[in-house]
Amino acid sequence: MRPEEIILNLKEDFALLGDWEEKFSYIIDLGQRLPPFPENEKTVDRLVNGCVSRVWIMPAAGSTPQNVQFLADSDALITKGLVALLLSVVNQQPAQTILNLDFNFINDLGLGHHLSPNRVNGLWSMIRKIKDLASGLKS
Repeated sequence: MRPEEIILNLKEDFALLGDWEEKFSYIIDLGQRLPPFPENEKTVDRLVNGCVSRVWIMPAAGSTPQNVQFLADSDALITKGLVALLLSVVNQQPAQTILNLDFNFINDLGLGHHLSPNRVNGLWSMIRKIKDLASGLKS
């Protein structure tokens, strides 16, 4: 599925949810569905700089420039859900597609207004890390 279709589905899901308590429950649920992140891979080079919570992101084994797959984890439930939300859009996409994404859907979902400033900064730090990793796979 193309990122635009995935983003449209996310927007529809968010529109169906009532208040922000339900939306945060949905985000947490996304995080709980992430595949396990190997403990031995939780290294400093995989950490996202700029997040208050600890977040690790890495390309999964078998990722190619044409089909990028990331693994991620966090020590905070909402942050883990936010990284899962991002990965739902970028996983199984070509590296160039990831690099071209503007991620403005974050604001369209209302996250910019309902997250603390620290979480918003962390979210954009996760996006930078994803783009940096995609760029490395593209080379």
